[in-house]
Amino acid sequence: MKNIVLKSTIYVLIGVSALIWFGLAWAGDLNLSLAKDFFSLVPKVVSADLLLIAVFVKWGWKFKIFRGWLVPFPDLNGTWVGYVYSNWVDEATGNKIAPIPAMLTVKQTFFTTSYVVRTSEMQSDSYVEGFLIDEQRQQKELTYSYTSKPRVSLNHRSNPHDGACVLSIIESPKRKLKGRYWTERQTTGEMTFDFYNDDLLEELPEDHCEHPKTEPENRR
Repeated sequence: MKNIVLKSTIYVLIGVSALIWFGLAWAGDLNLSLAKDFFSLVPKVVSADLLLIAVFVKWGWKFKIFRGWLVPFPDLNGTWVGYVYSNWVDEATGNKIAPIPAMLTVKQTFFTTSYVVRTSEMQSDSYVEGFLIDEQRQQKELTYSYTSKPRVSLNHRSNPHDGACVLSIIESPKRKLKGRYWTERQTTGEMTFDFYNDDLLEELPEDHCEHPKTEPENRR
């Protein structure tokens, strides 16, 4: 996939440059068979290419028409809400913790992506991100490593830690992210998120924020 996309990028750049070259030559009544006229357009063509690349990197890559052959990954920008299903066991009861309401926000550009997962008790920030995309093998996944920082008042039972996760990207019939995670605290589990909206929320929606372990007096 990466090689195909690279080839497509080169072909598109060459094709667009040629169109700009001929367009400028036609508008300026220049003869491209003459070296003087041909090379006089180089600065203008390069400037036009850089402008188009800047527009593409800023906005164009999000259009579905470029997906697959020029842009290998989908646009995941926005807020996703769902649940974390942890294998953590409460020593006091011997029972697994109930599903934890969670929110994932994705800030993505053509070159970078960052992920933040929030619950009412902690925030996890990504620091290494990547995609595993292979349409031929029907593989669409995002991966990242993260640092999780619980609220200071909860350090007695929840310490800061690092972890990693792999989430499958589901686009049909409903946009969803689902997969697994593991941490250096020897806990593992699954996460599922449904797309919520295009905004980057900074707090969980009020109807989706009650953590099963938070004491009533500590809820917020």
